[in-house]
Amino acid sequence: MAKSSEVVHGYPHLDTVRAALTALYRRLSPDGVLSYAPSVLPADVAFSDQDDLHLGAQRVARALVLHFRLPDARMIVSFREMEHAASVELTSGPEYFIELNDRFRTHRRDIGAALAHEITHVLLHRLDLAFPGTRDNEILTDTATTYLGAGWLLLDAFREDRVSSQKLGYLTPEEFGYVLTKRALAFDEDPAPWFTSPQGYTAYTRGRTRALSDARNPPLTTAGWAARHRYAKDRRQALQRTGRTARVQSTDHTGPTGPTGFATEARYAIERGPEGPRVSFPCPTCHQRIRLPVRGRMRARCGLCGTILDCET
Repeated sequence: MAKSSEVVHGYPHLDTVRAALTALYRRLSPDGVLSYAPSVLPADVAFSDQDDLHLGAQRVARALVLHFRLPDARMIVSFREMEHAASVELTSGPEYFIELNDRFRTHRRDIGAALAHEITHVLLHRLDLAFPGTRDNEILTDTATTYLGAGWLLLDAFREDRVSSQKLGYLTPEEFGYVLTKRALAFDEDPAPWFTSPQGYTAYTRGRTRALSDARNPPLTTAGWAARHRYAKDRRQALQRTGRTARVQSTDHTGPTGPTGFATEARYAIERGPEGPRVSFPCPTCHQRIRLPVRGRMRARCGLCGTILDCET
């Protein structure tokens, strides 16, 4: 988990984040995902300067182990000089060794954030869930930490001013806010009162705006007028094209200077196949692609996460 003096903002890892959400639902099932409620509460990971360093770290680690349903895992926490914020030795258990950067000796309120990421590594190791490549696997870990209830700690550790900055984790602050909002919607939670970092809270609100926009894309009935008009145009083009697999793919045309400020990305695809036209689009909860016949108003259920969606195909 890297600490950098130059904080990257925006959504450069969004495709991987969405793939991570899909992978979590596939590996854990919807009921398994929802079993990680409620989130880790501030009182469970509170760490004051008066607490004994090692006993306090063990206490916080224990709280996170219980939250992540790792009853057989014993975390042994130590501190040393190192380049990264923390590291964990992944073995078959039952003991896991976590090393924290020496800087946490004097930045104790962020120990919970560092431990949350490393203990999620242990969880994913036991679930045999990983992405190829270090970068994507770390993004998976940050996404899982956040969606399963402890990632608000990582976003709250984000602080930035004119002369210095601190960010833990591999997601950008806005991406943490995006995933945190996805969890808030799925678990009916409001993490806003937990933030002590003004910069972390601001990043959460920006990520929230981005996450809420996922539920306003066609063919969902919650899409705005302009998006629905563009969908109707794309649908006509798909139906007019010849060939068994004529295809029209839509993108979000609102670029950096548009009203949303979001980068261009594929949202839905209309295909004309042998059984008639079909539209595919990502579920706004788990991002598994859903395929429906193009035949008007209907209600669909995501086959992965079970979300019920009102659509106008």
